[in-house]
Amino acid sequence: MNPYFQFFCGETSFQSCPPCHPTDLVKFRQRIGESGVKQIFAISVKLHGEAAEDHTVFVDTTVQEKAITYPTDTKLAIKIINRVNKLAKGFGVKQRRTFVKEVKQLRIDSRFFGHVKNSKKAKKALKRLRTIADILMRELERKLPEGAVAQLANDFAMYRKALAQQPKDKNKIYSLHEPQVYCVAKGKAHKKYEYGSKASIVSTRDHVIVGVAAHDTFTQDSETLQTALDEAESVRETPIKTAVVDKGYQGSKSKVKQEVILPGKPLKRDNEKQRARKRTLCKKRSSIEPVIGHLKQDFRLCRNFLKGFIGDQLNLLMAACAWNLKKLINAFF
Repeated sequence: MNPYFQFFCGETSFQSCPPCHPTDLVKFRQRIGESGVKQIFAISVKLHGEAAEDHTVFVDTTVQEKAITYPTDTKLAIKIINRVNKLAKGFGVKQRRTFVKEVKQLRIDSRFFGHVKNSKKAKKALKRLRTIADILMRELERKLPEGAVAQLANDFAMYRKALAQQPKDKNKIYSLHEPQVYCVAKGKAHKKYEYGSKASIVSTRDHVIVGVAAHDTFTQDSETLQTALDEAESVRETPIKTAVVDKGYQGSKSKVKQEVILPGKPLKRDNEKQRARKRTLCKKRSSIEPVIGHLKQDFRLCRNFLKGFIGDQLNLLMAACAWNLKKLINAFF
């Protein structure tokens, strides 16, 4: 940007062109992989010393949203039609009809499908789009060579699953380029559904992130606690003794070996000192919420642009690394 920034970054002379190509960062990330990023994260944790070795940790989950459009059946059907037409053009297959003009009109007919006056027309348009996609796929399978059909078998199976799925089905496909994405409803008033993957965050009382874990399938929060604690202990020298969580982790006490503290009514067997300790920790646990908020707004966790589930893991690890290093820099200055 300017000579001062270049000098701070280690340049010995002023340069008017970028020091590296933008794709070098992508290639570097692919080369080191998940194990390399985990090593960087482990170093960022150890830099904090005793602050990262606290026996009591706070655990919470959030949703790492994927960079996909809001999924609707109409969008999926149109994308499948466009993909099949592109495949036919790439293999040199002469189609009887591409339905391009009709698809354009059906896209217009499917608008405002939630309105009472337009719902009937939108349902009819969706049914026709699914029919067109099925016609084009059958024609392409007939005219393609056998080797190409075997090569595209998984794609065609995914397309047919996307066309046949109903609103109440489970394990639905929400995106063609990110088929592993699943829907998470966290009960938020401003955002009812989020599409991506669940992410567990483990933080100490000094707000040092000591463990993160991405989950490739939708599971209840209590099922994710053991995985998150194992990831945290893998980068620490001392074991975790107590995990403080919210009410979403009901039923997790019997699934982990550590002590789990949940907010709720005080137990009769606890004395006053134990009750005060649990009350204080449950109040302090809410401090992990702004940590997650900063990860999303300042460290690119709100929208993940990296490909596949490995992209979810790498993006989460790099966001946690950035938080720990930024915290260290703030303390230094």
